[in-house]
Amino acid sequence: MDIGTPHTDTTDLRARWRATVAEAGAPVDHDAGRDPDRYADRLLAAWAEPQRRYHTTAHLADVLARIDVLAPYAADPAAVRLAAWFHDAVYRPDRSENEERSAALAERALPELGVDAARTAEVARLVRLTVTHDPAPGDTDGEVLCDADLAVLAGSAQAYAAYAAAVRDEYGFVPDDAFRAGRAAVLRQLLDLPRLFRTPHGTAHWEAPARANLAAELAALTAPPSHE
Repeated sequence: MDIGTPHTDTTDLRARWRATVAEAGAPVDHDAGRDPDRYADRLLAAWAEPQRRYHTTAHLADVLARIDVLAPYAADPAAVRLAAWFHDAVYRPDRSENEERSAALAERALPELGVDAARTAEVARLVRLTVTHDPAPGDTDGEVLCDADLAVLAGSAQAYAAYAAAVRDEYGFVPDDAFRAGRAAVLRQLLDLPRLFRTPHGTAHWEAPARANLAAELAALTAPPSHE
């Protein structure tokens, strides 16, 4: 699927949500209002909001697929999968508190579904970690979520270009000079990390191509204008 193109058929995502809620130990209880499908409806509607170009249901599906690959490294794969669902559930490109609001949404919704307090806290912590994508040593859940979220950086040149274009579209309200400066700062911050990926799989398969893509985009953004 093209990057940024929302899923129109959400059957697979809904099935994934139900499986993850069950994995997290939240029993379906319609009498108590614990119907996972209601929450799936709300989350999928949020992920399909019109202001999104990259942070769409396609991104959600991609992150969940990467977590499938990385799950053996996680201490609590169910918490990581729930964090993927919530990590961009609140997304406004012109706001800086998206992760905090997304974490707060998880803190409200998961107890209503019957997820226990410890796992709810872990999900919220993981969502907040996506502000920096810099998990502490030994934070295996954080490593898996952050690696899955950043794996888009390691795509082919064509896929990476589509990702970068979708991000630019989300910030269409920002003048070009300001966007280039802000985007370049983000790229430098990522390149300055000692390691972009922390899991063994991410380190082996994604680190080198991601750095090459980031460096190429940064070079293009900061190149002097042509006078031809």
